Amino acid sequence: MRFGIYCEIQTPPGKSHYDMIWEIMRQIEHADDCGFDVYSTIDHHFFQKFSISANPLAMFAAAAQRTHRIRFRTALHTLPLENPMRLAGMIAETDILTNGRLECGLGRGHAWLFGPSALPLEESRPRYDEAIEILELAFTREKFSYSGKYYNVKDVSVVPRPLQQPHPKFYTGGTSDVTYQMAGEKGWGIFVPPLLPWKVLEGPLNIYKKACTEHGHQPDIVYIRPVYIDVDEKQIRKEAEQALLNFLAFNASPVKSIKSEEKKAELRAKGYGFYASGALESLTRLTYDEIVEQEIGFIGTPERIIRQIHALKAKGGIGELAIVSNFGGLEHWKSIKIQHMFAKHVMPAFRAAGTDARAPD
Repeated sequence: MRFGIYCEIQTPPGKSHYDMIWEIMRQIEHADDCGFDVYSTIDHHFFQKFSISANPLAMFAAAAQRTHRIRFRTALHTLPLENPMRLAGMIAETDILTNGRLECGLGRGHAWLFGPSALPLEESRPRYDEAIEILELAFTREKFSYSGKYYNVKDVSVVPRPLQQPHPKFYTGGTSDVTYQMAGEKGWGIFVPPLLPWKVLEGPLNIYKKACTEHGHQPDIVYIRPVYIDVDEKQIRKEAEQALLNFLAFNASPVKSIKSEEKKAELRAKGYGFYASGALESLTRLTYDEIVEQEIGFIGTPERIIRQIHALKAKGGIGELAIVSNFGGLEHWKSIKIQHMFAKHVMPAFRAAGTDARAPD
């Protein structure tokens, strides 16, 4: 099992954007020193509390010059809002600058991104489908043409070419069954949303695993959970309770922009029914104890978290646990503490001999 870190770059009101970005950069360097396998950041605009991660490829290119082995993954590029011919070249250049350490998540994006981006919500799915076809052509053909509803190009060559051939590994994620089916058919890895309990995820993940089997692929599920770890559970609550509650509140905060009944009806009609379901808002009503009990967060002593990961592995198909070590306005030193203690106390329980995590002082 791989161990990664997933970060939305949630930024509370009053927090300097400059300080936030450079704290994340230092956390990436520390994650590399500790032996984490991959660092993932979201691609997201417009809503500060949710995320200020507006250019993950730039962050990865910079972080690659300050690290040695950790891989980088966008989770996810919002394809309907991108020009796929241009994005292919940007991905390729970042793959070169990271010396082949790049991985790419490709998704439709959150429903609340389309209004501020001036793109009709109904174009999300068809633009996404066309963009995937174009990216696959761009990375597998020296020259290609494409004729679609939204994109029409003739004899296009995308340069530069990526270091990894034919392209960095692809992932996707979301809440719709069609996404899980497509990922299984193509053999892509898949992210699961970081806030949903296993009982909600089990059905879609079974669709994904079945499709992988039918098409000769190995499932690769990236399971995301916020983590806080200490030997003293009372100390954990003291240090992490408010930030954990903030994590859920910050994730739900953009829903305010799409909460009218008219907008909810549009969301249901255009394939974004999850955002009209009230699921995100309901999470903000959970107590700290309920978050811990429902394992929305892996919160506890090293022994407890090791047991939770063993139980997770037994479900099958889990390729990576991606911990969220920076959430809800958590102080920088606490994020470093999480990464350090997880690497020192948890990762060695799952590493083969000779590949133990390194946890610097």
